[in-house]
Amino acid sequence: MATFISVPLKKSSEVDMAKSLSKFVKDTYPAGEEQTEYVRAAEELNKLRKSALGRPLDKHESSLEILLRYYDQLCAVEHKFPFSENQVCLTFTWKDAFDKGSLFGGSVKLALASIGYEKTCVLFNVGALASQIASEQNLDSDEGLRAAAKFYQLSSGVFAHIKDTVLSALNREPTMDISPDTVGTLSQIMLAQAQEVFFLKATSDKMKDAIIAKLANQAADFYGDAFKQCQYKENLPKYFYFHEVLPVLAAKHCIMQANAEFHQSILAKQQKKFGEEIARLQHATELVKTVASRYDEYVNVKDLSDKISRALTAAKKDNDFIYHDRVPEVKDLDHIGKAALVKATAVQVPMSQKFTDLFEKMVPLAVQQAMSMYNQRKSEIVNCLIGTMRESTNLCNGVLASLNLPAALEDLSGDSVPQSILEKSRAIIQQGGLQSIEQLIKDLPELMQRNRDILDESLKMLDEEESTDNELRAKFNQRWSRTPSGDLYKSLRTEGGSYRNFLDKAASADQVVKERYSTHCEMIALLCKPEAELTAAIPSANPAKTLQGSEVVNVLRSQLAQLEEVKKEREQLENDIKSAQFDMTSKFLTALAQDGALNEEAISVTELDNIYGGYTQKVQQGLKTQEEILGNVQTSHQEFSTLKQSNSEANDREEVMKKLASAHDSYVEISNNLREGTKFYNEFTEILLKFQNKCSDLVFARKTERDELLKDLQQSIAREPSAPSFTAPAYQSNLNTPTPAGPGVPTPTPRTVFNQQPQTKPQPPARPPPPNFTPQAASSAPTNPMSSAPPQTGPTAPGAPPAAPSAAPPGAPPGAPSQAQGPPYPSYQGYPGYYQVPMGYNPYSYGQYNMPYVPYQTPAQPGYPGAPQPQQHPYGYPQQPPQQQPYYPQQ
Repeated sequence: MATFISVPLKKSSEVDMAKSLSKFVKDTYPAGEEQTEYVRAAEELNKLRKSALGRPLDKHESSLEILLRYYDQLCAVEHKFPFSENQVCLTFTWKDAFDKGSLFGGSVKLALASIGYEKTCVLFNVGALASQIASEQNLDSDEGLRAAAKFYQLSSGVFAHIKDTVLSALNREPTMDISPDTVGTLSQIMLAQAQEVFFLKATSDKMKDAIIAKLANQAADFYGDAFKQCQYKENLPKYFYFHEVLPVLAAKHCIMQANAEFHQSILAKQQKKFGEEIARLQHATELVKTVASRYDEYVNVKDLSDKISRALTAAKKDNDFIYHDRVPEVKDLDHIGKAALVKATAVQVPMSQKFTDLFEKMVPLAVQQAMSMYNQRKSEIVNCLIGTMRESTNLCNGVLASLNLPAALEDLSGDSVPQSILEKSRAIIQQGGLQSIEQLIKDLPELMQRNRDILDESLKMLDEEESTDNELRAKFNQRWSRTPSGDLYKSLRTEGGSYRNFLDKAASADQVVKERYSTHCEMIALLCKPEAELTAAIPSANPAKTLQGSEVVNVLRSQLAQLEEVKKEREQLENDIKSAQFDMTSKFLTALAQDGALNEEAISVTELDNIYGGYTQKVQQGLKTQEEILGNVQTSHQEFSTLKQSNSEANDREEVMKKLASAHDSYVEISNNLREGTKFYNEFTEILLKFQNKCSDLVFARKTERDELLKDLQQSIAREPSAPSFTAPAYQSNLNTPTPAGPGVPTPTPRTVFNQQPQTKPQPPARPPPPNFTPQAASSAPTNPMSSAPPQTGPTAPGAPPAAPSAAPPGAPPGAPSQAQGPPYPSYQGYPGYYQVPMGYNPYSYGQYNMPYVPYQTPAQPGYPGAPQPQQHPYGYPQQPPQQQPYYPQQ
């Protein structure tokens, strides 16, 4: 029986997963125990990848368990990290499992920044290793048979899963080893082998022949389908791997069919259908002979052939002597049934029984995104409520300042500084006065410029890399197959544009604050002076003691106290709104587990309304109360102004009081605005630094990918032919060109010959055998200078060695002259590596080439010892006349 087919593993390049994942964790989660735990988990994941892919794996179930754990972990982290080219960018490089490459080009490989690509390749290795483990099982034991069937079905299911998911996981054309056609064929092969294992198990258990025949027939059917897929898919036969697999599949198809016929013949014998028995055995014999004649180097069917032959001999003997049953034709036999006991194992995560998620506490990416949107909606509501309350407070302060309250009630004497003005002056001095505001205003441009520089540098990196990518794309055209940088950087440019808008709005707000400070600067400086100077700067007025005990003054004071109470309630409400919290993570996780998806907007709006609905009502109620009290204050103040004795001095004093009160409120507001601006710029610097790091990491990854792609393109160009192929002229195709040894053997390059005229010279007679010489005659013969070979004057190929002298004639004594040579055969000028090929001696061959006349020069050397007599040519031909002959006879 043939060896079972196994699949080679894919090989991957090393990837540092810990670095990218840890960076995302540190950028996303605050420093603390949670962040430390996730960083440690990222390092463990990197170690797990090295164990699964960074070393040779034994053909054992423990190695398969490591691969399964890594695959399960990839499935777990896929939804917890934003794996993409512009966020968590991990580029995985895998080589084609079947393409062994060439001497110069290397094997085919593909690099993608896709976690789906990594999962697909790891799953391919799971199927490949499962097939290798199954092929190593001892099929003589029940345990080995069960294990082999289990792993073959697992391998088949894995390859079938890749076939269904590879295109959606990669979103581009994959390498041939993981293409749907290839993995679909591998899945069918593994399923056929699993069915064969069940056939072997049924045979070893000596089950009924009818069942065994159906199992074998089903296995033959599976092998036949696999053979057809290998044969008719365009891209598969180019692999050497499938060249080796094809004959094995064909052989196993015949063997399984032969087994089915054999066991069905036993069933026919039991049913006393002796003619059918012989017909099936004859068919089985033909199948086995086909295997033995065509696929003998792949399988050994001697045992099966002997078993079928013995059964056929016995059946014929019994039928010839006893039963005389008619033997039907094979086409007339009933079809053998089929029984498929195997099924591709479905891929269900987790595949490992020992799997534990390293990032168990980390919520899925969908929940993270939902939480981000929820926090954004929450911030909008909180900022809206707080902004509304602060605007209301500023409105109240502005109204009171315009009415000079409460300073007008305190200034009934007309010659002293009101207590409220003194308190405001002390508050401004305590907060640093003008110096603190001027320092904050001075720092703002530096903070603004720092943020702009970081943003400009980040976008500059993107521009430079995109420019390089566009140049290379224009140079290589379709070969530059990676994602265009312009498409990849869209989200980053959008993000950078929003940051620039924030900075522009912040600059406008800074200008408004500076203008307001310029307006109130003089009065703020007056409030910063000592009490004596402040008293001197305020105009005095006639006393208005008649109003000190009036009812109007008491009403105004009561109303101002109500406003202060509203302000205190508002401050407490603001603190409550800021501190309101709700655990939305569990809410989102529950919704994701129940529905498989998240409707973040519906969930967030409902919960935010439940949390902040009551606060919104309280804010509106406070606004309504303040509006009513301010209306009463304005009415009472009008009555107070009517009763108060007024003159120009009193009006001037009241005007200064109003400006001082307004300056205090502006100082407080400006200080808060400047501090908020400083805090904004500092926090925005951290955001921009993260953005810069993101851009830097992406640009670095793109540069690395660019270098690898350039290297692959250079290797691809090196593998291409340096010149176009051409067809040799027809007149060269028949000139002494030897017949190729067979198909696939290249034809030798034709040699160049001189132009020649048609020859009409008759062919010479057959050459007689050379004479025999005795040593004595040879030793007494005089030397013949003409017997020495003439010097070569013909053309010689560049770099070719001189032609070796021809061997002496048979029977010639040692030292006899060597056989004469013809003119050197010219070699093809375009191929200097071809050596000259000496021609055999032929006295009539000189002159068949139209070559220039070269007179022969007698060599100045004695003849060879033992030369023949002068009148006798060593080969029995008549001696030429004694006159000097040219080397090339004249035409």
